[in-house]
Amino acid sequence: MKSVTIYTALPASGRTVRWAAWDGDDTEVTDLRWENEGWTVSGQVSRERVQYVVRLSASWQVRQFLLFRDLDDPDLWLATDGTARWGEMNGAHRVELDGCYDIDLACTPFTHSLPIRRLPLLVGDTTDVRVVTVDVETLAVQVASHRYKRLDTHRWRFGRGDDSTEFDVDQHGLLLDVPGRFRRVS
Repeated sequence: MKSVTIYTALPASGRTVRWAAWDGDDTEVTDLRWENEGWTVSGQVSRERVQYVVRLSASWQVRQFLLFRDLDDPDLWLATDGTARWGEMNGAHRVELDGCYDIDLACTPFTHSLPIRRLPLLVGDTTDVRVVTVDVETLAVQVASHRYKRLDTHRWRFGRGDDSTEFDVDQHGLLLDVPGRFRRVS
């Protein structure tokens, strides 16, 4: 009988993770901190010169997403009520995003950890996940379908359309290297 491997909880003191672009031309520093009965994830990506903040519930469900580019205030601020109903900081309902549980930023490997930690997939199982994708240059927000397949306890395949890649995660479900894209440096 197959069983679901639950990833090790992050320490209450938090964790800092660093990635570099495969070509070494970009770095990202991501801090995960336990605050107010949930996780606050703050990442800085040097090449795109952006900072993002994702506020998560204790069970790793996205509650808020903020993207900062060159202003003190967020350039983009989205929130969800936990039932995949999305809105903006001003309260405007974003109907086109409803049904999505996760955020995807192509400039960071971190956002793949959201469904990996949240979904109880057995080895060999596959699921399609609707995600909110954000273009950090234009702030365009749209819905995309991502496919995740659990290949082994710590190995996954991610697909988007005809493009797919395999990667490993650590004991916390955080990505290690993504061949051709990112290298974990700490």
